[in-house]
Amino acid sequence: MRQVCVEFLVEEPSMEAFLNALLPRLFPDEQTAWEIHPYQGKHYLLKRLENRLRGSAAWLTEDNGGIDYRIVVVVDRDYDDCRDLKQKLEEICRKAGLRSKCAAKGGKWQVATVIVIEELEAWHFGDWQAVREAYPKLPRRTPYRDPDAIKGGTWEAFERIMRKAGYFETLPKVEVAGVIGEHIEPDRNRSGSFAFFRR
Repeated sequence: MRQVCVEFLVEEPSMEAFLNALLPRLFPDEQTAWEIHPYQGKHYLLKRLENRLRGSAAWLTEDNGGIDYRIVVVVDRDYDDCRDLKQKLEEICRKAGLRSKCAAKGGKWQVATVIVIEELEAWHFGDWQAVREAYPKLPRRTPYRDPDAIKGGTWEAFERIMRKAGYFETLPKVEVAGVIGEHIEPDRNRSGSFAFFRR
């Protein structure tokens, strides 16, 4: 079986903590390895992404001794227009000389671009059972049936719920992301952007 190595480029340490906890369940076989590289914010990642991908292009297109290397870029939508942001990411891949999953249309790809709608905390809301397993004092139901439809600050909404349940005055995003990531069940997450990421 061909070994796969996936490099994740993410905009912040909270996504790194979440993925470090989640990925062993997404990649349970020993044939898949991964590395996660966090940046200090979306602006910083987008500014450096083309050069990072261009630097990776040489070894991504070579025969690497039977190892299939892929890159996954994960950014929050925040207040950006989703289509514009996706187009920008796709254009960066093209300029760097790499084929994105979207451009490959089912063929061989080197880079997948994923937009988290609106922020990582929407993925938390998408599996409320996992959040309650990590933090049992939280209410049984979340007020957000569609986690990707939360407007105006997903992490702020999440922080308010945590504070009201008596957990944190200020949300420690990295710590909470790692704890919740250990409980997330990919099959039951109701966030559409999480489902896209998983695919």
